[in-house]
Amino acid sequence: MEIVGFIMALVIGVSLGLIGGGGSILAVPVLAYMFGLDEKIATAYSLFIVGTGALVGGLKHSQNKNVDWRTAMVFGLPAVVGVWIIRHFVVPALPDTLFTVSDFSFTRRMGMFGLLAILMLASAYSMLKDKKIEEGRIGNVIYNYPLILIEGIIVGAITGFVGAGGGFLIIPALMLLTNLDIKKVIGTSLIIIAFKSLLGFLLGDSLILFIDWQFLMVFSIITLVGIFLGLYLGKFIDGKKLKKGFGYFILMMVLFIFIMEFLIKN
Repeated sequence: MEIVGFIMALVIGVSLGLIGGGGSILAVPVLAYMFGLDEKIATAYSLFIVGTGALVGGLKHSQNKNVDWRTAMVFGLPAVVGVWIIRHFVVPALPDTLFTVSDFSFTRRMGMFGLLAILMLASAYSMLKDKKIEEGRIGNVIYNYPLILIEGIIVGAITGFVGAGGGFLIIPALMLLTNLDIKKVIGTSLIIIAFKSLLGFLLGDSLILFIDWQFLMVFSIITLVGIFLGLYLGKFIDGKKLKKGFGYFILMMVLFIFIMEFLIKN
């Protein structure tokens, strides 16, 4: 099962390299079901893995001048605050059982993985829906600071709970709240994901949890190898054509999580 898990780490990386996102949301299920990690550790490790992958992608976009660093800081700082609050204070304080109704116990794991499944549904929908995105805009970047602050904290909090980057949430937000063109939106979103995921992990989980750094580095390196492999394969394969297939795969994973967490365990 662990061998399959490391193969999935490669698949996650390849998906990031080929289609530019989506694969990172599978990190938590892989860590939880194939390596037997609990919800706290799985979501914590996922933050580091997602953040590392996003950093590589973001720096690549930066080389092509497709990152607006000021926007990354304006949006990223409140997102980091959101992740840090959730990982350092909220998650450690949550009891194992959140509430009980008759013979049914709703656990912390159910809450975190249930929210992850909802996020995965939204991610799959964004992949399956053929949506044309505006290619470019004219003018200086305009900031709606109050909305950016609120959006950043909310996205950061969600990231903290489920351990996923939430790129499909950040990209529409940047399109709505700034007037950046789509290439800079994508590059900037990767830097934001890296910023909030890595700092959220380092300022939160790494200070209060035992971290198996050897395992985490091996998993992350395999994912990075997958990213570069995906970037290479992207020269020959149209990632857009694979996006729908990957969307359906995520839907199957949502069903698997629901069965494992809400049916088999109760």
